[in-house]
Amino acid sequence: MPGKQVTYWDAGMPNFGVRVGARSKTFVVLVGEDRQRVTLGRYGDVSLADARKAARVKLVEQQEAGPKPPRREPVNFTTALGLFLDTYSKQNHGPRMAHETKRLLETHFLEKFKADNIDTIEANDIAKVLDGLRGSPSTAEHAFRTVRTFFNFCVKRKYLAASPMADIQPPPKGQERDRVLSDSELAQVWGKAVAIGYPYGTIVRLLILCGQRTGETAALQWNWIDDEGINLPASVTKNKRPSRIPYGPLTREVLATIPRTGALLFPARGSTDKPFQGFGVSKLVLDECGVIGYTHHDLRRTYSTNLARLKVPIHVTEKLLNHSTGVLQGVARIYNRHTYWDEMLEAVTAYETWLQKTIISQ
Repeated sequence: MPGKQVTYWDAGMPNFGVRVGARSKTFVVLVGEDRQRVTLGRYGDVSLADARKAARVKLVEQQEAGPKPPRREPVNFTTALGLFLDTYSKQNHGPRMAHETKRLLETHFLEKFKADNIDTIEANDIAKVLDGLRGSPSTAEHAFRTVRTFFNFCVKRKYLAASPMADIQPPPKGQERDRVLSDSELAQVWGKAVAIGYPYGTIVRLLILCGQRTGETAALQWNWIDDEGINLPASVTKNKRPSRIPYGPLTREVLATIPRTGALLFPARGSTDKPFQGFGVSKLVLDECGVIGYTHHDLRRTYSTNLARLKVPIHVTEKLLNHSTGVLQGVARIYNRHTYWDEMLEAVTAYETWLQKTIISQ
């Protein structure tokens, strides 16, 4: 409808937003018990950071002039983190994402802030932590998003009036990796994985054989595997879509070496219901093979590249990798219900034959 204005509210700062009309965008803040709208300036004339500061001033002035709100009981960071993990993360994240969220917050923020109350933590304190992660752009980006979600949770729980993340700029994104292992490098990694053995070495061999993601492979359960293929439920896949892929005789041989001690193929040490987690330390041993500058995910990229070398059609490769983007998206994905099982089996057979001849037999 012409002339209609819409206000978009800031998730990290209650009562502050931008009012968008047909010809202008204006920063506004609601003050007082009657939530009176106060204009702070037009977008372009006033920066977002300055508008937020002006909004804080207006809110403080309103609080000082009006009746004092009930005193908010201080909440310790450790307590708030526990509540966040047990409520928000458990309800909104799948098992793999919940585990990664917990790892990021506990590894990078808990030690620094465990003795602090939430309302004493300032933007500069968090920025220093994130600055220390810039050597690993991907980690810095994930940590930023995770801790921002945590502080937004604290605002909604009324532990904070506003999130300290509001004025922190996201860390720069790292360049997309394009590392692909050569045949000789892949042979070195395979040989070292065989020497390391179960569980980590076996996981690495399955990464090379099947091209699936690290977390999906570590989380494998016996009831997901049948005589023809591996079934990944939506709860463990990155794109939340189930995936079924065939496997060949080499993969079958590797699976036959895995002890059946419970539901999981690769339980964490001392656990029966948590998947293997020691990838960081274990890879240091794998790197003794002599190959440098690669990650576990690069094995997946190498798998995809080698399928292309074998002339496997891209849509078949995408089905094997369970990619959520590419040639099978949009209308094509909705109406094309073909499983491509025969095509995937042909590709997997050709790949395992090539792997045996070119990599394993070297």
